[in-house]
Amino acid sequence: MLATSTQILTSNPEELTAENVTAAAEIANTLLLSANATENVRVAAVATVSQLLNATVPDDTKVINGTPLYDFSCVFWNYIQKDWSTSGCSKGNTSDGLMRCFCNHTTNFAALWSYRENYEYAKALDVISIVGLSLSILGLVVTIIYHIKENFFRNTDGQQSNLNSKLALLCIYLSLLAFIITFLSGVQNSSRQNDTKVQGDDLTNDLLNSDEHIEPDRGSCTAVAALLHFLLMATFMWNSVYSTQLVLLVRSMRRSLPTHWTPLSVTLGWGVPACFMVITLAVSYRVDNPLGYRQEEFCWLAALDKKQQFNFGKPMFWAFLLPIGLILIYNIVLLVLTSMATCKVDTRLTSSNKKSSLRSRFLISLSLVVLLGRSWTLGYFTPLNSGKAYQFFSILFCICTTTQGLQIFILFTARKRAFRATISRSMQYISSVNIPLNSRQYNLQRKWKNCNMNQSKTYKDLSGIEVTTSKTL
Repeated sequence: MLATSTQILTSNPEELTAENVTAAAEIANTLLLSANATENVRVAAVATVSQLLNATVPDDTKVINGTPLYDFSCVFWNYIQKDWSTSGCSKGNTSDGLMRCFCNHTTNFAALWSYRENYEYAKALDVISIVGLSLSILGLVVTIIYHIKENFFRNTDGQQSNLNSKLALLCIYLSLLAFIITFLSGVQNSSRQNDTKVQGDDLTNDLLNSDEHIEPDRGSCTAVAALLHFLLMATFMWNSVYSTQLVLLVRSMRRSLPTHWTPLSVTLGWGVPACFMVITLAVSYRVDNPLGYRQEEFCWLAALDKKQQFNFGKPMFWAFLLPIGLILIYNIVLLVLTSMATCKVDTRLTSSNKKSSLRSRFLISLSLVVLLGRSWTLGYFTPLNSGKAYQFFSILFCICTTTQGLQIFILFTARKRAFRATISRSMQYISSVNIPLNSRQYNLQRKWKNCNMNQSKTYKDLSGIEVTTSKTL
């Protein structure tokens, strides 16, 4: 009864919807694989499959919901093997957009199809990202060079009281710079699925393993996603380490931290992100299905399901957004504590000194806001909006995060007197350098001779050769 009813319901294939086709195909497949199915049941199931082949599709290359065709195989139902078989069947030329199947025997035959996802690749905000990240690279490179020169090669006070803070700052700069460089050079998936060759043009009639094609991993895109995950997590972890150090020093009025703090900070700053990356790979990555770990359109953690809806079971949520959100909350609490301690103004100061002190303390708080990545909190508001609000938060988030390296350079390097003095000396040195010109110098001597109102001039060059010219007045 089920086989007959399914055959009747699919007798008008031009009226079938995508859901009808999927349900009928699943019923037919269950009937064909049933051990209790009689030959009449299997004949009805194969007839159902034949009717489904006549279902109306948008065009010859796309089927249900615009999903592009990847490959197909010509088969018949083998009642002895109780499975589809390609024996005696072959594929024809599909260059004209039509699928052709040929079998050298009379039987119930069908075509098995394999589809692949039709991904849309994001192109928005590319210009802002490239310009902002390029400026950040320049700013971070200068900041790192100046930071190493001033704080590691030149020991001004002969003490190591703030070595931990210097090390934490350097690690923040390095991890952020490495993340930006990796992002610019490798985030675009060069081997993405939409660019791969459609196998339907191949006349090899192999039996398909699945009706959904998943491009096997080629390694490079997954490696970039894992590296980006590690570097960005390391940046935020070192932010937490640095802010913790500030609170311990400022709130307790200490000049140094315990000796075990340096190895502990290194373990937390680099070890915790590495553990997150390894655990995420072990849980969600498979070579035959890399899209469980990363996205297809670009090399970053997977976030959306097949319906392009945010999926809380994907690594983007539990391996990145959740831990980063906890780190941001922790850093905000530490930032408030540090600002409360540093923004207190001595009541004994004059009005002008109070104004200068407040400005200086405001810049300190602003520098910490930029360094600790407060702008990344805007990313959590982006999915909650739509329309113009979504565009506004996306642009604001892109500008603030891509220029973070430039902001760090301005607040931590460019406004320092020592850096400005170094730049001033360099400019003076460049302007004072004499560039030799490829010219010839002469020692000129003028001699007057009153002879027939003629004026004679003699020139002598440095080699001692005299050249005389005369001119009639």
